[in-house]
Amino acid sequence: MYQGNKKEISGGKKDTTNNVMELTAVIEGLKMLKYPCEVELYSDSAYVVNGFKQGWIYNWVKNNWRTSGKEPVKNKEIWQELYELTKIHNVEFIKVKGHSDNEYNNRCDELAREAIKKL
Repeated sequence: MYQGNKKEISGGKKDTTNNVMELTAVIEGLKMLKYPCEVELYSDSAYVVNGFKQGWIYNWVKNNWRTSGKEPVKNKEIWQELYELTKIHNVEFIKVKGHSDNEYNNRCDELAREAIKKL
């Protein structure tokens, strides 16, 4: 949403995980922006939000995409794409409670359910 304008996108993929789709949703939203922006990104995904707010991603980059346990980062390529987008846009990640009374989060859930039906 920007200056009173709202754009909705949705999609789906067979045989994937919730984490992959949560990351993909954020990436696709950021890719819709036409120029570098200040972004308040609301998500009910602790996986996505904590990746930035708790600094996981910065440690992964520093450790050549390895976790603190020296294991390869899961969904590395997707995280890398998101990381590159955060170099273009100044993104503030904000965690919202899922399946609560947040109008926009509820709308995202509706869009996700509709996309699943189309698969």
